[in-house]
Amino acid sequence: MRLSRGVPLLAALLTGLTVLGPAAPAGAHPPGHCARQARLDVPGAEHQESACLPDLTTAGLAGTPYTDMADQAGLSAKGTVNPSGVPGIQIDGYFPDGSRLNATHGWAHDSQFVVRLPDHWNGGLVVTGAPGTRRQYSTDTLISDQVLAQGFAYAATDKGNTGPDFFTDGREPGDAVAEWNRRVTELTRAAKKAVRQRYGTGPRRTYMTGISNAGYLTRWQLENRPELYDGGVDWEGVLWTTRGPNLLTSLPVAVARHFGSATDEDLVGAGFAPGSRFLWPYHEKAYWGLTQKIFRAEFDPSYDPACPGSTAGSTVEQILAPCASDASYAYATRPASVRKAVAKVALTGRIGKPLITLHGDLDTLLPIATDSDVYARMIDSGGRGALHRYYTVQDGTHTDGLYDTYPDRLRPILPCYRSAFTALTRWVEADVTPPADRLIARPAGGDVVNSCALG
Repeated sequence: MRLSRGVPLLAALLTGLTVLGPAAPAGAHPPGHCARQARLDVPGAEHQESACLPDLTTAGLAGTPYTDMADQAGLSAKGTVNPSGVPGIQIDGYFPDGSRLNATHGWAHDSQFVVRLPDHWNGGLVVTGAPGTRRQYSTDTLISDQVLAQGFAYAATDKGNTGPDFFTDGREPGDAVAEWNRRVTELTRAAKKAVRQRYGTGPRRTYMTGISNAGYLTRWQLENRPELYDGGVDWEGVLWTTRGPNLLTSLPVAVARHFGSATDEDLVGAGFAPGSRFLWPYHEKAYWGLTQKIFRAEFDPSYDPACPGSTAGSTVEQILAPCASDASYAYATRPASVRKAVAKVALTGRIGKPLITLHGDLDTLLPIATDSDVYARMIDSGGRGALHRYYTVQDGTHTDGLYDTYPDRLRPILPCYRSAFTALTRWVEADVTPPADRLIARPAGGDVVNSCALG
């Protein structure tokens, strides 16, 4: 999330098989560079602009209007090595929408998207949404660079509403988050058609993936729109269930601790890992209060209309500050209308395509005990366990950027995510069974920023 110029907010909830040959030399364009650009039209888009670019990765796009490095702040460790040198076409645009929270490109229009079509295509498409309340370029370093270098086409959406005021979108409680799912489906269908226009054939394989809120989107799409995808990788997706657990059952105790009405032991009892205590002061300042109040405003706006009111705040301090009323928020005792709102977006575990889930055992925003541990059991209970692999990343936390502050106590999840994505494509495309569910232990040495073995 980007609150103001020069002030990155790390508290965004709310974070293949065929590889390209050597990249073309700088300044040189391979045969067919940006072929068929004039024919490209993203179906359903209200506005779109295409550009022929020598490099679609962040190495080539940083400092240009074609990415936003500030919106990626805090999501990756500084030592992350990314590929570069992927020429192709980028399409930026937006679908029809009545909300105006996303000011990227000066458009002041939500439902913005980016589609990237590399010159050297492997026949696949990767779709994602923005984590937290960020925008469409937020996972360029985490996801786009790597999959483009492997030859995949890539598409990302801002989910239809962005920023700390996202909950102001929609007519009824729960509508803003429900729109996220609709916008991913919309973009997936449109991107498949754009791929056909560019390459003369549609994608042979389509994968859904994402981190945090986009991990939730991955879960929802594979449960509700499995026909659109061949599989997905869920990186610590948010769990929404009608009766709980969900964010509104785990975060109030963290807010209560801030106001002195809960103890450290209460947090542990609520599912927060005891080993994550060193991360609690940071999360208390940057995550817990903000996340609780904006999602409570989304699903239960009548609880305390004065906080956050019509907006989450006008200064960084106000936006991050918790609402005192949330210290005593009790989801289970709220009116049935609240659970009805959450039911619009609730997960079931009934996935229809292969899914790999990763979650750090020191996640201090989405405690693993009340999130992915529960979701894995939901999948098993629904009889879909054969389609699922679940990897717990030892010493992983919600955003890899915190590794730079605690390199002796944390490890980035990104390299494990990349290994998981490769395992997924081998599972789907070559019938190579991934390793069984397991803890991915932190190695005693080596480059933990850029390498991770699943098994």
